[in-house]
Amino acid sequence: MSGSIYGKHFSIATWGESHGKGIGVVVDGCPAGLSLCEEDIQKFLDRRKPGQSKFTTQRSESDSVQILSGVFEGKTTGTPISMIVFNETQRSQDYSEIANYYRPGHADLTYDLKYGFRDYRGGGRSSGRETIGRVAAGAIAIKILNQLGIDLFAYTKSIGPVSCNEQNFNREEISNNKLYMPDAEAAQKASDYLAKCMEDRNSSGGIVECIVKHMPAGVGEPAFEKLSANLAKAIFSIGAVKGFEIGDGFDVAKATGLTNNDNYGFVDGNIEKLTNHSGGILGGISDGSDIILRAAFKPTPSIANTQQTVNKQGETININIKGRHDPIIVPRAVVVVEAMTALCILDMLFESMTSKMEDIEKFFQ
Repeated sequence: MSGSIYGKHFSIATWGESHGKGIGVVVDGCPAGLSLCEEDIQKFLDRRKPGQSKFTTQRSESDSVQILSGVFEGKTTGTPISMIVFNETQRSQDYSEIANYYRPGHADLTYDLKYGFRDYRGGGRSSGRETIGRVAAGAIAIKILNQLGIDLFAYTKSIGPVSCNEQNFNREEISNNKLYMPDAEAAQKASDYLAKCMEDRNSSGGIVECIVKHMPAGVGEPAFEKLSANLAKAIFSIGAVKGFEIGDGFDVAKATGLTNNDNYGFVDGNIEKLTNHSGGILGGISDGSDIILRAAFKPTPSIANTQQTVNKQGETININIKGRHDPIIVPRAVVVVEAMTALCILDMLFESMTSKMEDIEKFFQ
C-alpha cells in the first residue's frame, strides 16, 4: 500500500492498523536541537484517545507513546524520529461477522475492489486509529510553530444542527467540555442532540474549525503548491472528511465582489486587510492575516440501527453493526485537524525559506 508518506521537507510516514500490535510514525526533517520528550506528544494524543466521554467509543486504550529514535538527552538530533503506540485492548472477535459483508459508509468494499483483500478488524488501516501517527507527528510540528510565534488551535464549530454562537466564543471553554466547543451553551445543546442520536441508534456529523494566528506572509507557491491547495489535501486526507473551505468558503458563491473583497488600510504604518473574507490566503500565498479553515465530517458510519447491504455470496442482507464505536467523530477529530494543519504549514514554511536570495545569503554568510 503506497500513499502513507506526507510532506517534502518535514515529512511523516505513518504505519499500523486498528487491531495490529501497534500504530506508529516516522518523522523526517525535524531540525536538531528542539527540546522534545514523550509528554510533549502525549498531551496531544490524550485529546484524541477513546473512552473520554459517553460520546466516544468505550474501547479502553491509554495510547501511551514511546519515542524510539531521534531524541537524545531531551533534544532532537536531526535524525528520523520514530514513535510507537501499542494497541492494548483489541477485541477482534467483535468484527468477525463483518468479514463476509460490506458495511455501508465504510471503506470495506473499496479496499476489496482495490486489493482483493482487507483487514476487517475495525477497518484496519482505514480505522480512525490511523490518526495516532498524524497526531504524534503534528505535536512536534506544533511545538516548532509555537517557537516561531505561530499560534494554532482548532475546535468543534457545529454538531448536527447545533452551531456555536460567535458572540459566545471563549477559547478557554474549548477544553472545558468533552465536545471541544468554544460556546458552553452550544455544547449543552449538542450534548442533548447526541443523546437523542444514541437513543435512536444513530450518529451525527459536524464541522471542525481551525485558526492559525501570527502566520507569516509569503508562504505558499503560486501554482500547483498553493498553501490553500496543500491545506485542502492535508485535511481531506483525514478519514470521514467530506468538505473543506477557507475563509468565507462556499458562501463566496452567494457574494459579490464588493462584499467578498478584503479592503486594505494602514494599521500602525503597516498595510493590513480590514476584513478577512479570504481566510488569510490570496493567490495561494499567506497574506499575514489569520488563516481560517473548516472541515466537514460525515456521521459515524457504524451504527446499531438496521441498514441494508450485500455479502460476498451476492445476497442482500440487513445488518446491525456491533462493536465499540463513536456516535460522533468530530470531538476526537479536532486535534487531528490541528495536527494536519500544522504539518502542512510547517512543511511549506521550510519550502519558503528558499524563496528569496537575500534569505539564502543571510543563512549561509
